[in-house]
Amino acid sequence: MSEDQILLGLALTVALAVGSQILAGRLRIPALIVLLPAGFTAGALTDVVHPDRLIGEDFSALVSLSVALILYDAGLGLDLRHLKGATRKAVIRLLLFQVALTWGAVLAMTPSLFGVPAAVATMLGVILVVSGPTVVGPLLEHVRPSDGVRRVLVWEGSLIDAVGGILGAVVFHSLLSGGLQPGHFRLGSFLGGIAVGLLGGVVGAALLWLTLRQLRLGETLGTLAQLAVVVLVAACCDAVYDDTGLIAAIVTGLIAANVPAFDMPARRPFFETLVRLIIGLLFVSISATVTPKSLVPVLLPSLALIAALVLVVRPLVALLSTLRTDLRRGERAFVGWMAPRGIVAASTATTFAGTLTAKGLDDADIILPVTFLVIVGTVLVYGLTARPMAGRLGVVRSARARPLLLGGQPWVVDLARALRTAGVDVLMWAGSAPERARIEAAGIEPEAGELMAVAADPQARLEGITSVYLLTDDDDFNALVSIVLRDSVDGPVYRVGPPPGTGGTVAPYTSGETLFGPGLVRHTVAARHRDGARFQVQPASAPPPPDHDTVFVVRRDGRLQPATEGGPVTAAEGDTLVLLGPAPAPSAEPARSRRERDPR
Repeated sequence: MSEDQILLGLALTVALAVGSQILAGRLRIPALIVLLPAGFTAGALTDVVHPDRLIGEDFSALVSLSVALILYDAGLGLDLRHLKGATRKAVIRLLLFQVALTWGAVLAMTPSLFGVPAAVATMLGVILVVSGPTVVGPLLEHVRPSDGVRRVLVWEGSLIDAVGGILGAVVFHSLLSGGLQPGHFRLGSFLGGIAVGLLGGVVGAALLWLTLRQLRLGETLGTLAQLAVVVLVAACCDAVYDDTGLIAAIVTGLIAANVPAFDMPARRPFFETLVRLIIGLLFVSISATVTPKSLVPVLLPSLALIAALVLVVRPLVALLSTLRTDLRRGERAFVGWMAPRGIVAASTATTFAGTLTAKGLDDADIILPVTFLVIVGTVLVYGLTARPMAGRLGVVRSARARPLLLGGQPWVVDLARALRTAGVDVLMWAGSAPERARIEAAGIEPEAGELMAVAADPQARLEGITSVYLLTDDDDFNALVSIVLRDSVDGPVYRVGPPPGTGGTVAPYTSGETLFGPGLVRHTVAARHRDGARFQVQPASAPPPPDHDTVFVVRRDGRLQPATEGGPVTAAEGDTLVLLGPAPAPSAEPARSRRERDPR
């Protein structure tokens, strides 16, 4: 290819990777549903979007390092505090049964469906056992299931990629060394590969600790250090044994996220943007390598294979894995309806199929097109049906609000009582003992200090909390915490407005949603409450009394919408209003009584 064609191909690949994700976001569908057809179409209609021509033989190495970065990012999101009880039991069983039953089913069905030898069926089976965070994560964000289901599926998707990668490498080397005859599947190599990956993960974590903790790098340099360490460790492990870099990457992220000694910079815009870009580029590039000609002969058999995996194998895996756990029946059923294949299946198929074909393994050229069809089929099935299925099974997270109010001043406690009267499940936290005592006196159990410790962790999430309201007397605290918590909560973070001209050192210069509007800043609300004004609750069908300000609307489905500086909030039939009344007018009776007693 000429230099101009290479530039055009690279530019088109990037444009498709980014444009597909933007389009998917606007359509509110998982990005993979757009990425895969976009790459396939571009590869079929053009001669420039072909990674084997743009990059050459080094494409598979680039894919391996890119997947390592994706799995490292997934490892950073795994909190060991949540891997306990039913979650731990279910995840371990899912790993075992998903590998055994999926591999066995594909091995049994593939020779008759596609007319291929057992060696190809074995390779295809081990490739298709994986799922992965690149597909499970976006689908779960789209569905928003209960926390228990989400934790089980995230852990399974992240861990099975590493296990599947090393299994694929073992099978690949076994085939090259003489086929999977007795004695050729080397258990020692499998265990040795895991050991290499674990050791690489420990070394990677040590290097991260050195660069992030000892050198005290900031967010920008810290992010660059993470990239360098993950690429270095993954490359070294892959050089020792294929695909062990995947294990090293996820172990590095897992240690960094769960060992308190680490001072991890927040995984904020740059790293998340980089991972999204990598995912888009990989899916577009790999899809472009699949030709329509290669799909035609395997299309119908692949549909039968997809149906078996979706309708029989995965439900059986989930049934056996979640048996006698405290997951509800609907949650167990939803686990059985979530096993899309993703980037690790595509990358291992791309890497291994070409080499096996070049080495003369009969029918090895079907591995990539069949894998591509299984990825497309499972992503489409689960992507289009997961949300209605979750609703039918009753595992969608409730739309009802569960806000966290920070602060213990009298007006904040009164507001919390009013919200509870309106049917909102309010949580509260306060730092000082008197404020906590005031919260308890109102019949509300204040949250423990562990909550704020978790919130301060850039890798943690405040599970079950739909919004945060920062209502303390310290405007700088409210402003700074609103920035810290922004990515730790599934919903918005609001702060009460500071008094004009006395907003503290930081508060006037930070952005974020400000409550109630310019007429109801913190000191105004506190003064009105101190003078006798109270928060009241009434149906939206009745007009608010004169001089009452609408501060919240509780929707009929339980959602909570506050008034903000952006403007007042409007209510509809069936909603509930939370109002701040006016301060009572001073009574003239005491003065008149004094005049009667003292005629002077």
